[in-house]
Amino acid sequence: MSGKKLAAARAKINREHLYQPIDAVRLLKELETAKFDETVEVHFRLGINVRHAEEQLRGTVMLPHGTGSDARVIVFAQGEKAAEAEAAGAEIVGGDELAQRILDGFDDFDVAVATPDMMVVVGKLGRVLGPSGKMPNPKTGTVTMDVKKAVEEIKSGKIEYRTDRTGIVHVPLGKKSFGERELGENYAMVLEEILRAKPASTKGRYIKSVVLSSTMGPGIKIDPSRTRDVLEETTA
Repeated sequence: MSGKKLAAARAKINREHLYQPIDAVRLLKELETAKFDETVEVHFRLGINVRHAEEQLRGTVMLPHGTGSDARVIVFAQGEKAAEAEAAGAEIVGGDELAQRILDGFDDFDVAVATPDMMVVVGKLGRVLGPSGKMPNPKTGTVTMDVKKAVEEIKSGKIEYRTDRTGIVHVPLGKKSFGERELGENYAMVLEEILRAKPASTKGRYIKSVVLSSTMGPGIKIDPSRTRDVLEETTA
């Protein structure tokens, strides 16, 4: 995006104002920021201490309208489970040979799923998949015997979220071409999940700030205290 376009987009945003969720979505869609269909993201800065394991958030949420992108899923499975994964739409299914491909540099996938018995094979990929957040994990439903369900849910809009080192959760909400209602309902579902996942040990303000943005656009601040009846507001 050109400097002029970015400046024009920023000029339309009141940097000091805390927007209501649906107003932020509406404003974001009005901004002319890129010629491609940008991804819309929401960023929650949380009042947690990430140095404490019990305050690190990691989980999944099903976006009612998906992300607008077809997630590429690989599955570590064998026999009947491998056939189930292929039938469910997994891009690649394998075992030792797939693990070796990844060690050799293959990373053209978004999510990795594995059956529990294959974790002996997957375990050696920790140094590769761990940093990118792609390591299968029981907490996110990616280590499971029900590979069919796992693949289908991921393909339907189930995404993983986690806090980064600074206590911020970055979550995609869809594409800029989505309607206001679609983005609003996805936002409401993510917010509900973030609130549900609040660590019991957290003290003080939990959600410190919320920012909505697109791939090339400036951030729009959302009122972090606006946590009730958001879904009703977006569907009004």
